[in-house]
Amino acid sequence: MESLLFLPVLATCRLLLAWVHFPVPDGLLIDHQLTSPLTSYFRLKEGLWLYNHGVDPYVGGILKHSPLFLSLFSTVPPGRVAWALSDIVGAWALVRIWRSRQQLGQSRRDGLVGTAYLLNPYLLLPSLASSTSTFENGAVLLTLMFAAEGRPSPALLALALSTHLSLTTLLLVVPVLMLLATSPTSQLASPRLFGGSYWKVLRYASEFVVYWFVLVCAASIMAGGVWNWMRESWGASLILPDLTPNPGFWWYFFTEMFDHFRPFFLMVFSTHLVIYVMPVCIKFQHDALYAAFLLLGILGAFKPYLTLADPGLFLSMFAVFPEIYPYLRHAIVTALLHAHASLLLPLFHALWVIEGRGNANFYYASSLVMGIAGGAGIVDACFAGMRIAVGSVPEVERGKWEVIQQ
Repeated sequence: MESLLFLPVLATCRLLLAWVHFPVPDGLLIDHQLTSPLTSYFRLKEGLWLYNHGVDPYVGGILKHSPLFLSLFSTVPPGRVAWALSDIVGAWALVRIWRSRQQLGQSRRDGLVGTAYLLNPYLLLPSLASSTSTFENGAVLLTLMFAAEGRPSPALLALALSTHLSLTTLLLVVPVLMLLATSPTSQLASPRLFGGSYWKVLRYASEFVVYWFVLVCAASIMAGGVWNWMRESWGASLILPDLTPNPGFWWYFFTEMFDHFRPFFLMVFSTHLVIYVMPVCIKFQHDALYAAFLLLGILGAFKPYLTLADPGLFLSMFAVFPEIYPYLRHAIVTALLHAHASLLLPLFHALWVIEGRGNANFYYASSLVMGIAGGAGIVDACFAGMRIAVGSVPEVERGKWEVIQQ
């Protein structure tokens, strides 16, 4: 009973944290680890001012957000409570995903799953910095929740919304369609060919396209009947017009890139993200939810405008798959890499930007450490998901797994 009450208490504390008007340092709101040009609160605030005064906010290259954000926050003031509610919805969706996978109504692990989201510093700090990545993560989790519960229309609508807010979420379209046609329960120990109906997948894909097209039209109407928002919002993930530093790989590479080679390597980097979709979905066609989990990890390592919220979502979702814990080979090494990167990133950022005693190479070195940490987590999770089908767990580990599952 105590574990069942823990999540509501934690959610209440998160709301109180939003209602108490403690001063948030300006450095947190513009921190490059927590916000990016696509998720910045200050850019959204400036775009809202232009939008409310009848000026096209997408002229000038400042605003990179979807017009849906402009429409929402021109009606509802963008306060801390909105971000707190988004965090709570994300934690609630993660708990529902866990219950669907285990086919449980309630369990003693619900509080732990919710805590893995609400108290994850990679997710809490961007939320306190008012980064719109909080809403993007919430839309992704709602998509997976509805899909795991077998509710096609809400899942496809949430999927269309998440891909609209962040174009790179298109990587999740295939596993979500597969999940809607199969079961969310763990099938890692018994791999088999895809057991869903391909006609269902095609029908769901058509419905997704309809929802996506409706959102595009609605966004264009909200933007004043123009379509230039596509280049500024979606195009930013493809052509990388703003080379603001972030924990990802792209910005430094294209800062040093000659303009003559830029289009080619933009194509290479964009294709690099896409090539993972089919291998992961084919290898884990028996467990589409796990395939979506791995693709979120890939986004959390190789996304164009990366923030800590992207690997944070992947790390929080580990709580949904306790069956792989005995098969993880270097979990401690991955955790230490993340701890190392989380210390180096703000340190080298301060030395470079604030103190002026370092340079971009120091900060990019810490970004490489973050990338290695993300890659280590993906490789370990992928290996564990495959080894569970062929390996055996010692009796001691099996007993631990049974306790964790309860």
